[in-house]
Amino acid sequence: MMSLKEVDKVEITTVVDNSIDLLMPSRPTVRRSALTSGDWLGRKSLIAEHGFSALVKISTPEHNETVLFDAGLSENGTAHNLEVLEVKPNELHSIVLSHGHADHTTGLAGMFARLGKRRMPLLLHPDAFLQRKVVLPDGHEIGLPPPDRRILSREGIEVIEQRAPSFLVGGMLLVSGQIHRSTDFETGFPIHFAKVAEHWQPDPLIHDDQAVVLNVKGRGLVILTGCGHAGVINTVRHAQALTGVSRVHAIIGGFHLSGALFEPRIGPTVAALKALAPDIIVPGHCTGWRATHAIARELPDAFIASSVGTTLTLAA
Repeated sequence: MMSLKEVDKVEITTVVDNSIDLLMPSRPTVRRSALTSGDWLGRKSLIAEHGFSALVKISTPEHNETVLFDAGLSENGTAHNLEVLEVKPNELHSIVLSHGHADHTTGLAGMFARLGKRRMPLLLHPDAFLQRKVVLPDGHEIGLPPPDRRILSREGIEVIEQRAPSFLVGGMLLVSGQIHRSTDFETGFPIHFAKVAEHWQPDPLIHDDQAVVLNVKGRGLVILTGCGHAGVINTVRHAQALTGVSRVHAIIGGFHLSGALFEPRIGPTVAALKALAPDIIVPGHCTGWRATHAIARELPDAFIASSVGTTLTLAA
């Protein structure tokens, strides 16, 4: 068991996600990116894309620290949205990658110009560097290029490869490391392959999939996933086992329940989410509209719709 320090407050801002709605209303703990007259007059606007990135800002009486979780799909999408959100590179403590797929990593390239030659720590699982592909039933292949280790080195990024769980920000943020699989319905990505020792082989479990975990004082765990290839329920159970904290305050991110291969998992996933009874749940990115609607229907008090630019404030 790992002793995860409690935090007084954490703010999670969606930097990149698949959708944006500037007409969504804010409420005390959910600040939306509002539409203003400037949006119609040439002011830079936030953009959405098929990818994910989030800022995690941790606050204590002593200090604030901000971690970037994932970097989106396009080269400049994350950098652009950070500029619109007025987040400066020197505000970032480190970067964590949920896994090596391009819709979570390609935006690193656009970050380099903003970071300069600062030696920014970047934490990932070593399998994130594997060449991957998806092979469709008709034989069509979709390549999933990983981050380029040479470019990261050239740009002065301090790459930290870690399979095991690890702490950042003085023990207040836990990176889950490789997630233990315990459910019988979250069985991975059956048409996913990886190149190992120059040979393509099945890679359904995507072992580099990992999450960020925080513990809000008096509230419980906050769990942030990228795609949730390990399964969102496996991920939550892994976080509970690592920390010894059973109460779940918030689950945020992609749950990978979109498409014919994954939709049969919606029912058992939603049932397990109801049993966990989180106070807040924000399905985004690859969760899919069927699963998102099911979650909204079955957990109406906890559900919050995702939108680029949204900031959740989770406090003691």
